[in-house]
Amino acid sequence: MTTATRDAQTHETAISPWLLVVLALLNAVAPVATDLYLPAFPEMTAELQASATAVQLTLTAFLLGLTFGQLLFGPLSDRLGRRSPLIVGALLCVLASVVAATAPNIAILIAARFAQGFTGAAGMVIGRAVISDLADGKSAGRAFSLMMIVGGVAPVVAPFAGGLLVGPVGWRGILWVVCGLTVAMLVATVTVVRESHPAHRRDELKADAAQGISPWRALRSRAYIANTLAFAFGFSVMMAYISASPFVYQVMVGLTPTQYGVAFGANALGIVSVSSLSARLNQRIATATLLGVGLGLTMAATLVLLGLVLTGAPAWLIPIPIFVAVASQGLILGNATALALAAVPRAAGTGSAGLGALQFGLGAAVSPLVSLGGEHTALPLAVVMVTLAVLALLAFLVGHRVS
Repeated sequence: MTTATRDAQTHETAISPWLLVVLALLNAVAPVATDLYLPAFPEMTAELQASATAVQLTLTAFLLGLTFGQLLFGPLSDRLGRRSPLIVGALLCVLASVVAATAPNIAILIAARFAQGFTGAAGMVIGRAVISDLADGKSAGRAFSLMMIVGGVAPVVAPFAGGLLVGPVGWRGILWVVCGLTVAMLVATVTVVRESHPAHRRDELKADAAQGISPWRALRSRAYIANTLAFAFGFSVMMAYISASPFVYQVMVGLTPTQYGVAFGANALGIVSVSSLSARLNQRIATATLLGVGLGLTMAATLVLLGLVLTGAPAWLIPIPIFVAVASQGLILGNATALALAAVPRAAGTGSAGLGALQFGLGAAVSPLVSLGGEHTALPLAVVMVTLAVLALLAFLVGHRVS
């Protein structure tokens, strides 16, 4: 049987709705674990007798673990298959979550949160690789767009749920909830996720390794680089908005905390709606076309935002272009992921790792920049968002050789 025939049989395996739900939840555990306990920071500071900076380090440690964990589990899944590293990562994440929930001091909590992020990264990076194994072309774009629906809801629901939980159960109770989610991740992985990475592709990678050829070499593909950069710059547009939104919406626009929550939720609903639309359009329109439209809308919206800020327009107008820019990520993130991983079919795990590491690394680097001008101006936010939108579109145009 030829390699092409085996690959065709692999892609004939449909992604069932239940499998897609599980993969989406695996992808959502990390953002939930990031945001759910944020409302408990003041309580943690008091109970652990730690500074606010030290408590903030528990979040930084988790994000660092999430970044580096993807760089391990992605390539590992190319060599060993998807299922085994995913199960090991989920099991270790459960153990790290137990340590975090029972941590007697801030130092152990910081270490446990790093381990939690490092091992939890397996679900995020391998989940994307599984979709790439089982789907290609428009079907992959549709699957990734549907995954983004869950990804868009999780960061919004988590802080709200955390605010409801912190009173009755405290910060440890919230971390036990996270632990419960990791247990669910483990059970779902064992019962639902089957091996999707063909043995012959693993053998090919092992043969390459024996000759000193790294799977990272595949990531030099023009299409992979272009779509990964478009994804990372697009995601960073959203990270810039998230970082600046409390000041822009509450200090400048004058919204109350409740109104801010509604506005934040509206933007999340925008991502969910556009992701759902993208999933439907993927059946009729090329994935690259949808990505290009999303990038164009983002750039246009950010340019309008910059124009409003520079001309001193009323502050209540600012949320309008921000909504368009954020909602447009529903056309960008899923489709860019599909195109990037399609460019490295032999090493989708490694490709997913590179994409995820750049996503969080660039997002973390961009976030502090939006506050450089203080809390009474949106100019840094507008400049950062325009710059990222232009870079994302340029990466797409250069990679796809569009004049």
